[in-house]
Amino acid sequence: MRHIRFIVPFSLLLAACSPPAPTEPPKPVAPDAKAATTPAPPPVKPVEIGTCGAQDAVPAGQRVANTPRWTTASEVENFGYDVYRGEAEAGPFTKLTTSPILGGGTTDETRKYEFRDDAIDPCKDYWYYVESISTAGAREKFTPVFKAPAKRRAAAPGELAK
Repeated sequence: MRHIRFIVPFSLLLAACSPPAPTEPPKPVAPDAKAATTPAPPPVKPVEIGTCGAQDAVPAGQRVANTPRWTTASEVENFGYDVYRGEAEAGPFTKLTTSPILGGGTTDETRKYEFRDDAIDPCKDYWYYVESISTAGAREKFTPVFKAPAKRRAAAPGELAK
C-alpha cells in the first residue's frame, strides 16, 4: 500500500488573459472620524464579459485557463499524476495529460505540482480531479472532484461594441 501525505490536496488558480479589474481608490476619512476596527474585504473580481467557445485561434500564452495545483508533504513509490476534466461533477471525465506529470518517487521532501488547462470554453464550468500512479502502475484518485467556475459570461448582443 502506498502512502502519500499531502499538505494541500489541490487549489485552483483561475488564470485569465486580462488584468484584474481596477479598484476604486480609498475614500478619505475626516480627521475626527473614528477608524474602523475591521478592514473592508477586498473587492470581488467580476466575471469577465467576452467571447465563448474554443480558443484555438488565441495564442497559447494568452488563453484563459484553469490550473489545478496540488502539494505533497512526502511520497512513497509515486510515479506521477494524471489530471482529468469533466463538464459535470458526476462526469464523465476525460484524461487531459498526454503523459503523466512525473512524481517524486519516494521522498520526504515537499513537492508542488500543477497542470495548465487552456483548452477550455471560458464560459463553462468544469470539474477536475487528480489521479496518482504508483511505480508499480497502480492508480488511485488523489484529490476529490473540484469545480472551476466559468471565467466569462457571453456578451449580450451589442454589449462588446459599447
